[in-house]
Amino acid sequence: MSMFFLADLTTPTANISAILPEMIVAAAGVVVMLYDSFLPKQRTATTVLSLVGLIISGVVLATMWNANVPTATWNGMIAHDNLRLAFSFVFLFVSAMTVLVSGIWIERENVPAGEYHALLLFATFGMMMMSAGNDLVILFLGLETLSIATYVMAGLRKGDLKSNESSMKYFILGSFASAFLLYGMALTYGATGTTNLTEIAAKLEAPNFPALLLIGGAMMIIGFGFKIAMAPFHVWTPDVYEGAPTPVTGFMAAGPKAAAFASFLRVFVLGFPLIAGVPASVALHETWVTALAVLAMVTILFGNVAAILQNNVKRMLAYSSIAHAGYALVGFIGAGVAKNAADRDAAIAAVAFYMLTYAVTNLGAFGIVTLLAQKNDRRADFEDYNGIGFKSPLMSFSLSLFMLSLLGLPLTAGFMGKVLVFRPALEGGSPLLTVLVVVAVVGSAISAYYYLRLIVVMFFRERTSDWAAPKMSVAMNAALVIAILGVLYFGIFSDGVIERFSRSPMHVQVVASDR
Repeated sequence: MSMFFLADLTTPTANISAILPEMIVAAAGVVVMLYDSFLPKQRTATTVLSLVGLIISGVVLATMWNANVPTATWNGMIAHDNLRLAFSFVFLFVSAMTVLVSGIWIERENVPAGEYHALLLFATFGMMMMSAGNDLVILFLGLETLSIATYVMAGLRKGDLKSNESSMKYFILGSFASAFLLYGMALTYGATGTTNLTEIAAKLEAPNFPALLLIGGAMMIIGFGFKIAMAPFHVWTPDVYEGAPTPVTGFMAAGPKAAAFASFLRVFVLGFPLIAGVPASVALHETWVTALAVLAMVTILFGNVAAILQNNVKRMLAYSSIAHAGYALVGFIGAGVAKNAADRDAAIAAVAFYMLTYAVTNLGAFGIVTLLAQKNDRRADFEDYNGIGFKSPLMSFSLSLFMLSLLGLPLTAGFMGKVLVFRPALEGGSPLLTVLVVVAVVGSAISAYYYLRLIVVMFFRERTSDWAAPKMSVAMNAALVIAILGVLYFGIFSDGVIERFSRSPMHVQVVASDR
């Protein structure tokens, strides 16, 4: 009996090179943590170690695009495709920018730098696993690795009650959403008998329990909807973003949101594809496309209208991030209705590019908000920006550029990102998707009010109190220069990045034991 059992075991295909970028980031996190244990308060050293780890991981990731790597390794649990590679570059960029932006905040708040950088690296590892995972178990493990690190980062300012409240709310509501997600995965496993997404797609032709598949998909939409801040699952976003330290808020608005989109895309676009003539597949596909289209419209309109009412810049950017989740959902749905694999990959690349442009712009804006907010984010209201435009012109013009990019002004990164995610939905040919794009354009027009409001406050309002421009560190200067160049480059010369994100990586034939 025991020999029969051993004979049925599958030998794991431990391809280390396939997950080398993720391992480098995790190892960098361990090194930073150990270094901080023996040599605490070495802020510059942990900053350098973190950046070196992220850069090395990015170089290795770039070489994998043209390397012969199997399409799936580790018994099919790790995928190697343009979704994984494109989104992983976004995660590494977000983390590197966050390290640069955080320097001045760490010094001002006297935060333990090693602890913060280690948590950031472990969160990055979780994000990368979420994009690489081809199995529901891997996706959930990556999500929890990311979430636990982010819960702690939101509450790193231990003496601030708002930061404590932010961390607690994020933890409680995040755990609740994770339960929905996990239960949806369990029901999907019950309906198909597997957690592997490739096998789930194949089992759609004859699922064990089609009703379970629909319920599981609905529960996963709720779970992922919380992670991307999609209405009506957005309730945590304003309070958490306002209470968390500003650099952490910028990271959460860009990195974890992109990671959730990567997993969301992999599960629904690749795991639940449309198979013509298969009733279970058609019903599931039409249901999730329609549901997400309606939720995307609600998200866009609610996020933009609610942002108009805010007097705190961080809360305004929080509601803005809800609206931007809706814009990204337009490209997501476009990938779901794509007519062939090439169009699908192009739509996935468009979503990845949109998250990259949003990250560049958003992190630049939060970098300036970090500079101006002072200790415990005391100066984060619109009134605190009155009349600073000509007293600190470089900083004010930079923030104005970021606001215009978030608005989607032509020749900025935000404009190109919106064009790319709207196009696949229009090409889908469905009246519902056409209405969705129209709503997205109207939402962009509404957003002009609160983005331009900040510019008006800076340049056309008088200041009633003295104000001195904050001192900028070398790291912050570098982050702002990168953000400004990124906004202009992606807005004018974006073709190369889009083409790279759309290109399928090279890979070798998958052997039988690797499936």
